[in-house]
Amino acid sequence: MENVSAVTSFILTAYIELEDHRYLYFICFLLLYIVILLVNLVLIVVICTEKSLHEPMYLFICSLAVNGVFGSTSLLPSMLVFLLSHSYEISLANCLLQIYCLSSYVTVEFTILAAMSYDRYVAICHPLHYHLLMSPKKLYAAITLSWVIPFIYFALFFIMTVQRTFCGKIIEKVYCINFPLVKLSCFDTNVQNISGLALTFVSPFSQILIILFSYGQILRICLFASKESQAKAIRTCTPHLLTVINFSVGCLFEIIQSRFNMSRVPLKARIFLSLHMGLFPPLLNPVIYGISIQAIKIHIFRLFKGKKMSESLSR
Repeated sequence: MENVSAVTSFILTAYIELEDHRYLYFICFLLLYIVILLVNLVLIVVICTEKSLHEPMYLFICSLAVNGVFGSTSLLPSMLVFLLSHSYEISLANCLLQIYCLSSYVTVEFTILAAMSYDRYVAICHPLHYHLLMSPKKLYAAITLSWVIPFIYFALFFIMTVQRTFCGKIIEKVYCINFPLVKLSCFDTNVQNISGLALTFVSPFSQILIILFSYGQILRICLFASKESQAKAIRTCTPHLLTVINFSVGCLFEIIQSRFNMSRVPLKARIFLSLHMGLFPPLLNPVIYGISIQAIKIHIFRLFKGKKMSESLSR
């Protein structure tokens, strides 16, 4: 039992696969990170500074942008450091911190997406009661809970990981994530594996149920609505649906890789698939909402091109 507590750092061996073109990958990921920060910060500034956009839908979009910055920052800076380093060793403390941040990012994203789907349901199915059901007080409570509950929820499970001792050092990924770390535990992990799998599905399951319920009700209303109302509902819901699908696909990639044997898939392909949830939602969400929502588009043009350009765009 002498070596039970000996492991205080881990080696992220997936970086070995990227060694041959490390500088190319570094430049690509650095540019990607800069773009993610810029597009999300533009969206945050536009929504926060423009009072006409202080409506539920836009404030939820702003929350998504903030979470996108948080998630990409939890992932990319450490990747950039490792790509330039010849040592792929990460301390236990930094590994645990990254696990907590990335897991919280995923849970917050699903919670905000669920709140957004409910907002669209109320706007389309109960338009006359919209301002009552989505009053400022309820809106700010929903946004606050979207952030607070996921951090507390995952912290309760995370305590189990923090208390473990580890005997292995090899993590075959470019970042730390809970399940591969738990597998390195010195002792039996069956209980935590089962609870972790349950958490993986139960955590977003309630949010997914809200999303499915909301869109089921929207579809029911649209079936009996006029073509004009159907077109309006499609325009309103399409950006959110694209965001949900994009993020869900990324999470599915990660769940499959963490829980099942993917040795037949080339390691480099697995590396890039595992990065999907941390890169593409933060990158594409601002683009999706910036292009598809006219009010946001107008104020973005106003920010960069001036008032005349935004006025011509709104006609």
